[in-house]
Amino acid sequence: MTEAEAFSIQTSTTDDVLVLSVGGEVDLTTAPELAQAIRLVPEPTSRVVVDLSAVTFLDSSGLNVLVSGKRTLAESGVDLCVVTEPNGPVRRVFEITRLTGSLGVVDSLDDALAKTRR
Repeated sequence: MTEAEAFSIQTSTTDDVLVLSVGGEVDLTTAPELAQAIRLVPEPTSRVVVDLSAVTFLDSSGLNVLVSGKRTLAESGVDLCVVTEPNGPVRRVFEITRLTGSLGVVDSLDDALAKTRR
């Protein structure tokens, strides 16, 4: 695995929005780390933005983490949305599985943050 493909999660906050910037590959090995990051949402948070712009690969375990994370957060009144490159391979995974709408997939972090301000 090259340095560019190494899995990473960086967290930041903007107002009451938690941004999880993920890089590398999200697969069976790394998906539990993403699940933990989604579970550890600090109070008060109204939205979690999972930025997958730097993700090079996403498999079904990563999709499962996002779907179950959205469901769990919704029970606490916290929204979740996902950022992907508009024409990238990760976006294609969401389109094929028809999860683009239900996971609130947007094209950029700015779009995700603007969605919060509405």
